[in-house]
Amino acid sequence: MGIRQSRTNSKDKDPKGMLLLRRRKKFSPWDDTLLSGKDPRSLLKQGMCHVSFCLVTKGMTDIPDFLWGLSEVQKLNLSHNQLRILPPEVGRLTQIVVLNLCGNRLKSLPGEISLLQGLKVLFVNMNCLTEVPAELSLCRNLEVLSLSHNCLSQLPASFADLCRLRKLNLSNNRFVHIPICVFSLKQLDFLHVGSNRLENIAESIQCLASLQIFIAESNNIHSFPRSLCLVTSLELLNLNNNDIQTLPNELYLLCRLARIAWNPMDKGLHISHNPLAKPLPEVVEGGLDMLFGYLKDKKHN
Repeated sequence: MGIRQSRTNSKDKDPKGMLLLRRRKKFSPWDDTLLSGKDPRSLLKQGMCHVSFCLVTKGMTDIPDFLWGLSEVQKLNLSHNQLRILPPEVGRLTQIVVLNLCGNRLKSLPGEISLLQGLKVLFVNMNCLTEVPAELSLCRNLEVLSLSHNCLSQLPASFADLCRLRKLNLSNNRFVHIPICVFSLKQLDFLHVGSNRLENIAESIQCLASLQIFIAESNNIHSFPRSLCLVTSLELLNLNNNDIQTLPNELYLLCRLARIAWNPMDKGLHISHNPLAKPLPEVVEGGLDMLFGYLKDKKHN
């Protein structure tokens, strides 16, 4: 009996058996639901504000068809998968408020995205987009849009119609200038265009009177435009790692900049790693008050 029992125990501990058991546990949540005959709506989660559905890091190359029947979804997270196509059926999810497609392999978005009239937040960063459909401009309630880490070099002119857009991230793309349509976004308070191919900042930047955070680091910007000094709402201005040699005398008009900032997360003026002409490097190291005083004196002399 002891021998049989030990053999039985050894079978229970069989590595192959354990491997099969582990494999069985690798069913995705929707497979498990469908195999058990449950309603896919059982995967929906009712949060404080939104009905949400999350399929993050599932290795998906395609979106399961049953998703398009969940019309009550308001917050959909499909980030960090292997999606190459967002089907036009996404237009059926008319209640969507937040859509996260970050970290996939999307090369385009369907025109049917215009049907998401309640959409407020859209993340399509870290994909392979080479263009953005003009139809996205019909999502007039859009407030937050992240298109960073793609292959974009332009935006549709119709983006000027996104009158409620407050935060726009275009960093790590291929822009050689800030798209003209951006300067029509009067509600914009956050604009990130860092790590592109910019050589200048257009004078039209002064049109963004609500802008509080402007990041244009790691480009090839040659000059600091005087018009940027008229955006007096700025609290964080990051021009690190560019080719700026002089600062405008009107810089002191940016009175909401609290300090010369060194930590990327700090508010203030970020101007390091630029070939500033002397004596500006020493003045900058003395802090913002010293810099503003120097520029004021220089302007009046």
